[in-house]
Amino acid sequence: MKPVLFALLTIVSASASASNIVINQRVPAAGVAVQGELIWQQQQISARPWNSAQLGGKVRVLLHMAGRISAKDQNAALIDALSKANLPHDRYQTTTIVNTDDAIPGSAVFVRASLKSAKEASPWSQFIIDANGAVRRAWQLKAGGSAVMVLDSEGRVRFAREGALTPAENQQVLALLKSLLEPQTS
Repeated sequence: MKPVLFALLTIVSASASASNIVINQRVPAAGVAVQGELIWQQQQISARPWNSAQLGGKVRVLLHMAGRISAKDQNAALIDALSKANLPHDRYQTTTIVNTDDAIPGSAVFVRASLKSAKEASPWSQFIIDANGAVRRAWQLKAGGSAVMVLDSEGRVRFAREGALTPAENQQVLALLKSLLEPQTS
C-alpha cells in the first residue's frame, strides 16, 4: 500500500462517528419495504424495495439524511463537489437515503417530489425514500441530521461521519474516492 494512501486511510478511519458503523466492515443490514429505491425507466419513476446488501459493486458515497432542508444543507458543499467531480458512472454511484419519517409534518410529499425530480435529472444516482426511518434505526444514526459514508466496491465502509463535514473532510472524501477509483496495480 502506498504510504500516502495508508496515512489517508488512517486519518479517514478515525472519522467514524456513527455508533453502529464500523470502518472496514459493511454497514449493518437495513431494508426499506415502503417507498424504497426510485427507478427511472421509460420516462417514468417507480419505487421498489431496497436493502443494504445491494451496496456492493461500485465505490460510492452514501448520504443518509432526514427529510428536512436543514439536514440536506449540512453537506451541500460535498454534494456540489461530487456533482462537479465527474466520477465514472460505471464504477461510482452516489446513494442518497432520505428518511421522510423525519420530515417536518406535512412536508414529506414535497420531499418525495424533490427526490423524484433529482432522480430524473441524475438517473445514474441512487435515491431511496425511507418512509419509516428503518435505515436510521438500523444504523443508529441521530434523528434530524445527515450522515456521510464512503464505501469501497466491496461495500465496506471506508469513511463515516454524522453531521456537517468540514472543508478538510470534504477534501478527504474526494481524495479517498480518487484512490478507491484508481486502477489497482500489483
